Amino acid sequence: MKIDFRGSLAFGASVSALAAAFACAAETPDAGAKTTSVSEVVVTAERTQENILKVGVNVTAISAGQLRQSRIANATDLATIVPNFDVKTNIPGLQQIMTVRGVGLDDFSSTNNSSVGVYVDDVFLASFAEMDFGMYDLSRVEVLKGPQGTLYGRNSTAGAINIISAPPTLGKFYADASAGYGNYENFQADGDVNIPLGETAALRLSAQTDQQERGYWFSTVLDRDLGRQNVFRERGQLLWEPTSKLKVQLKLEGEENHSEIGVGKFFGTIPVPGYAGSCPNFSAPANCVDFLGYTDTNPNPFVGAWNHPAPLKTDVFNATLHATYDMGWAQLTSITGYIDFSRDFYIDADASPATISEFDQHDFVKQFSQEFHLNGEVGGVQWLVGAYYSWDEVKSRTPGYLTDFLGADVFIHSDQETQSEAVFGQVKWPITDTVTLVAGLRGTHEERSYAGGSIFYVSGTNILDPYFPATYLADTISDENLSWHAGLNWNPDPRNLLYFSAAESTKSGGFFNGITTSSAALAPYKPEHLTDFEVGWKSQLFGRALMLDSSLFYYDYHDYQAQTFTNVGPVSLIKLANIHEAQIYGADLALDWIPLEGLTLHGGLGLLHSRLGAFAYTAACATCSQLQPAGNKMPDAPDVSFEGLIRYEHTLSAGLVGAVQFSAHYEDFNYKESLNTPFLSSPAAWIMDARASVATPDRGWEIAVWVKNLANHLYPIQAADDGDSIGYRMFNNPRTYGVTLTHHFY
Repeated sequence: MKIDFRGSLAFGASVSALAAAFACAAETPDAGAKTTSVSEVVVTAERTQENILKVGVNVTAISAGQLRQSRIANATDLATIVPNFDVKTNIPGLQQIMTVRGVGLDDFSSTNNSSVGVYVDDVFLASFAEMDFGMYDLSRVEVLKGPQGTLYGRNSTAGAINIISAPPTLGKFYADASAGYGNYENFQADGDVNIPLGETAALRLSAQTDQQERGYWFSTVLDRDLGRQNVFRERGQLLWEPTSKLKVQLKLEGEENHSEIGVGKFFGTIPVPGYAGSCPNFSAPANCVDFLGYTDTNPNPFVGAWNHPAPLKTDVFNATLHATYDMGWAQLTSITGYIDFSRDFYIDADASPATISEFDQHDFVKQFSQEFHLNGEVGGVQWLVGAYYSWDEVKSRTPGYLTDFLGADVFIHSDQETQSEAVFGQVKWPITDTVTLVAGLRGTHEERSYAGGSIFYVSGTNILDPYFPATYLADTISDENLSWHAGLNWNPDPRNLLYFSAAESTKSGGFFNGITTSSAALAPYKPEHLTDFEVGWKSQLFGRALMLDSSLFYYDYHDYQAQTFTNVGPVSLIKLANIHEAQIYGADLALDWIPLEGLTLHGGLGLLHSRLGAFAYTAACATCSQLQPAGNKMPDAPDVSFEGLIRYEHTLSAGLVGAVQFSAHYEDFNYKESLNTPFLSSPAAWIMDARASVATPDRGWEIAVWVKNLANHLYPIQAADDGDSIGYRMFNNPRTYGVTLTHHFY
């Protein structure tokens, strides 16, 4: 499917008569009562609870009901229901890279930060290594598009994601339990229980496990499958409300993950003797090999001659203390967060039976953050002021095995410490009864220190290879920046909002944490800055049966952080550098409609046009350097993306309630790196899911059958090469299906 961008704006306007409240509508079935109107959506996008029709930000709010019905378990699943939201994995089953409206992280370093600010119960995840989070027992997820630097701080140039756990409830006992079994011998279970502790306190305990005995990938060398899962997550929350003015909530959470990751599908880039065509050749892979003469001719993307298991071990502990005190004239909020995270994994990056490029990575992250904010209202003016402090430490230790490539191995090491302080504020000033001025400002000071590099040694010894001396950098960078937001909200009536906004946000500079053969490649990259100009319209129509959320935006992007190649001696390696400028413009359209009792329709359309400025890069040879002319597209920025869902619910015999649900996700062709190399790209693709369920009238019991990737359509979602002779592609998950039984205890 190819849609001309200019024509698709008109198409999108008509589709908008076919767009963000399914999140609420999905809660209706859980409540046990059918409706023909979309419920009110309350979000915390501006750090206080407000009706979405009062918030001049493009927000997709996804309720607990929709998360369950659509089996949203991680960020990759989230991309199937949010337009202009892309997720790729750098490693199959690991390293999820989120991109919103074409803005995302173009790196794999644990020392880097996602361009999408991810907040779990108001605590920011400081390292890219922490992005592989799971979702269970949630109240809702909010996806905020556009720079959110004023209220959410640095590293939210693309937007922000709020993941909000289901909280404890005073004075009521209830519990939920769910268990299911699917193909690949996959058993999943989760549950929660809410226990009242007198009149002023409550305890909520929740847990989840994922046990998969067969992986998607099969190694012909090891003669076994890879990708088995063994995951346990648990959470405890204590709520204390001694008075109507004071509320304190403590959360302790952990994860133990002793699983396996997948492996990429090999492709060669060197033509065999006598072959005059270009490489790689995915339809005739025997014609293209690596420098050892190896190629993979098996057409199955999940079968390969991988020579090493792919273990993954992740251990996480986090604690969050959230307290609010109502002082009458204002409310004081304190948010304290601590995370201790460790991760070990082994990646066969050459995807071949040889030991050319394999790494055993070990990451350790510790972080602490403290935020205070005060919000209130004076003379109709809503105001919020706050202060924020964070500290994080990221350590990485990575032995690399390059024996069949360089005759040597490598040890990559880094220690990074970051400290940040900020003050911020926002006002919402009603100029008239229907027009509100919104203005916000945040000042941030950040200091980041780094020490690390690469040590090459002859295999089996600690002797440095004279052709590849050690690299090392010890440096400190600091940055002071202002993020701002200004806008006008016009509510001509309670069911309509027209808004205009402009905002600027910053993503931190930092240090590359990959293999290097020159200390110059470790030079820090600069912060990137994004300015957004946006106009949007939100509306409830047809007696509240339909809700529309639409926006048009233009981004002015400076010092975009992108991967390019650098060369030292005979080796071509990836590095991170700044591209001076880029522009993006496009549209978001989302609609939710309940035309008939029991019938829910959802549609979302994302349109993008991206353009990189000119930039210099080093080609895959020792001496040549080139200038890439302006006009390349940004990575992971499809021109068109679409999400659609239809759900019908009907009362069956004996009072049972049956429901069927079908959803589809489309993403246009897109490149995976800034050079726009044709073979490092994803084709246009459709993915479809389905679900059918039967429940008792009170929803106490439900049994559901489900299928993900109904047509078993497989396509590459990420591709990479080493700039010399080898590359690999990662594919989306194959078809999975299963049955789930759920019971609610009241």
